[in-house]
Amino acid sequence: MSDVKKVVLAYSGGLDTSIILKWLQDEYNCEVVTFTADIGQGEEVEPARAKAKAAGVKEIYIDDMREEFARDFVFPMFRANAIYEGEYLLGTSIARPLIAKRLIEIARETGADAISHGATGKGNDQVRFELGAYALMPEVKVIAPWREWDLNSREKLMQYAKEHGIQIDFARQSKKSPYSMDANLLHISYEGDILEDPWNEAEEDMWRWSVSPEQAPDQPTYVELTYERGDIVAIDGVAMSPATVMEHLNKVAGANGIGRDDIVENRYVGMKSRGCYETPAGTVMLKAHRAIESLTLDRESMHLKDELMPRYAKLIYNGYWWSPEREMLQAAIDKSQEHVNGTVRMKLYKGNVYVAGRKSEKDSLFDASIATFEDDAGAYDQKDAAGFIKLNALRLRIAAKRNNQ
Repeated sequence: MSDVKKVVLAYSGGLDTSIILKWLQDEYNCEVVTFTADIGQGEEVEPARAKAKAAGVKEIYIDDMREEFARDFVFPMFRANAIYEGEYLLGTSIARPLIAKRLIEIARETGADAISHGATGKGNDQVRFELGAYALMPEVKVIAPWREWDLNSREKLMQYAKEHGIQIDFARQSKKSPYSMDANLLHISYEGDILEDPWNEAEEDMWRWSVSPEQAPDQPTYVELTYERGDIVAIDGVAMSPATVMEHLNKVAGANGIGRDDIVENRYVGMKSRGCYETPAGTVMLKAHRAIESLTLDRESMHLKDELMPRYAKLIYNGYWWSPEREMLQAAIDKSQEHVNGTVRMKLYKGNVYVAGRKSEKDSLFDASIATFEDDAGAYDQKDAAGFIKLNALRLRIAAKRNNQ
């Protein structure tokens, strides 16, 4: 412990990280630098400054990282159509490498020799934070209090706060959601309480960003998404930044009951976990991106992407964003997006997302003159299909003869 002189703490100003701040000061007798990131969680982050000052912190970082998060992390991931275990859109997973990156940047700026986080020893986030940190600063020390202390319950945390004079907003704490929640521009996750029994249905008043499909408008909403090189650059003809795109789609899709999911997933640390997720913008973005790719991507490129996607998604889920294999896959994915340009019209209705139209003036590979059921004026000779079929059937016919001997 005496080796640590200064530590950068990922700090929210809530109960857990407020206690971690004091615990680091006492147990490690070190200077603490706090870092609070605004990645679109929808809560005011500035109050963390006053709390950190009250705790004696001299170097306080509060950064608006919404655009960087959307541009450099979420959008590249959606170029891959990444989805984990067929359902999870990786909302928490994709935020962790950004936070790890900024922790390391601040550690270098301030001369800190350690970083600290509030992730528990049971979850994936400890892995994601630390793999990212070690990839970017191999010599950094990592302090994970939940793996060291015995404050393993809410009651013990509150008692520690009382004994050490840590100011906690008790009124807010008393109204605290029973769920463990994580929010950013891409999603809100909910775990714990009644959700720990996979048989229990999520309570309606748990959801924050979306109305129930039953309460959604009776008329559909249409949105037109303009793509350049696989990224949305405008909605309904209005140019928007990546973060603004996500903020807009979260509102529009959430109002139509879109984006709810209830999943039992396999954590990297070995256990199964049940969680509920709200991802309105991401649900629309995934469907729309596949629609524009259906027009503009070559068949084998599309199929290869689909084969690579589960590996890519698992790398992000498990915390390997900064690994050489993820960067290699990203280069291939980004190369595939050179001609993914055009517009997709989406229909949003009572929890459902439909593709109502797609077009690409310059990059479409769809040729109606060839695909038509009407006279194609010689563009495609149907007789050619006979030889194509016979050649592809040759190995099947040879095997059948052998098997029928």
